[in-house]
Parts: sequence; C-alpha cells; structure tokens
Amino acid sequence: MRVLILGIGNVMFADEGVGVHFVKMIENNFKFTSDGHSLKFIDGGTLANYLTPIMADSDYLIVVDCIDADDGQIGDVYFFDFEDMPKSIKWSGSAHEIEMLQTIEMMDLVGDRPKTKIIGVVPKRVEPMSFELSSEILNSSDLMSKIILKELKSLGFEYSKIDDKNLQDIANEWKKEQF
Repeated sequence: MRVLILGIGNVMFADEGVGVHFVKMIENNFKFTSDGHSLKFIDGGTLANYLTPIMADSDYLIVVDCIDADDGQIGDVYFFDFEDMPKSIKWSGSAHEIEMLQTIEMMDLVGDRPKTKIIGVVPKRVEPMSFELSSEILNSSDLMSKIILKELKSLGFEYSKIDDKNLQDIANEWKKEQF
C-alpha cells in the first residue's frame, strides 16, 4: 500500500501553515519502516487541485490542514475519515487558492480519491508574513503527533524517534531557508 501524508497550508500566514510544518516535523523526527508499504511526505502548500495526480497515485491519504469547526476552540484537533466528515467541520476562510475540500470532492467525481483521513486543527491567527505559530497550535502538535503515529502503526508501520524538533523549530528553519 502506498501511503501519502500531505501537509496543506500557507507557511507565510502563521497558523495557516500548520499542515506543512507538522508534516515536515513528523518526517524530520521519525524514521518509518514497513515490509509491505511505502510512505511519502509531501508539502502541498496551497496547490490543492494541482496535487490530484500525486494524491491519486496513493492508496491511503492523510491530509493535515487547519480547519474551522462549529463550537471549536483554537487548538482543537479533529481526526476523521473523509467519508464521515462531521457536519461541524468547515474548510473555509483559509489562505488557499482552492480549498482542499473541493479538490477531494472533485477526485470523488472521477473516482480517483484514495481512502482519505483528515487531521485538522483550529488556528488562532492567519496573518500575512508571519512565521510565528500560536501557543495553542504548538500545544496541539503533541496530540496530532500521537494521532498520526497511532494511525501509521495501525497501517503496519514501525517507527523510531530520531530528532526532537517542534513545530516552531520547523517554521523557523523554513523561514531561514527561504529568506
């Protein structure tokens, strides 16, 4: 089985970049092995529908992004199967050009969507040209890490910890590399 972990977000808009930073953090901090499966980590940025060929080439997809949720508090983490998305969840108001929700729905129309799970977190701030993540998002990363590690283990992956960078470390590295 080909598993894809896809981080979505605009890293230049503070908490809006949490998906990208989180995926890079997991890839950086853990080594994964499996006898029968492959694992790929992708920084999807704000590309959404341009990612469909990459997404369609996987058998199992985990999307990490910031979301809105009715009655959700900043930093709340949600994990759900795309087919059972709670009605309280919304992917709106982000800095994406085309929302990931619409991209996944379009893939459904043509029958190209792999089994899809979502890890979503409610952001505090979406502000231009800021790489500082809120304390709520930084605190949420522990739960998000537990969720993704448990899910990958259930799929047959073993892992070992190889580093201990947090989300802000990853955001700072990205900023340093680009500017």
